[in-house]
Amino acid sequence: MLKKYVIIPALIAALYCALVFMFMPISYGTVQIRVAEALTILPYFTSSAIYGLFIGCLLANMIGGAGVLDILLGSFATLVAAYLTYKVKNKWLAPVPPIVINMFVVGYILNVYYGMDYWLAVISVGAGQTVSCMGLGMLLLLQLDKYKERLFS
Repeated sequence: MLKKYVIIPALIAALYCALVFMFMPISYGTVQIRVAEALTILPYFTSSAIYGLFIGCLLANMIGGAGVLDILLGSFATLVAAYLTYKVKNKWLAPVPPIVINMFVVGYILNVYYGMDYWLAVISVGAGQTVSCMGLGMLLLLQLDKYKERLFS
């Protein structure tokens, strides 16, 4: 129980934050590829990842300095996307919830903070999310899928 509800979420949150800060120049702003979003496929394997991703995103957004809207709305978008990813049973569709939810929510945040055209922001975030979630995330998912019984049971 401790492993599932404390240790795994804490490790995922720490890894998410570490990846955001390792790739800080491309993790924030009007054009972004948040490499840490590759981890958003983890709820496909375990519900423990839902809270870890939420906390990791919350901390990264708090430290990133984009503002209260990003901290609250951006982190909530990650929470919802993680939950929906957990509900997805087809591994090829696992990256879709974070791509779709974040392109609209983060697109809105970029519109509010930077005055970026909303639809341009949606397209920009969608492209970055596709690279992170569908590209890097699927590579991660396919590797973890080989060891899912050992890692997530």
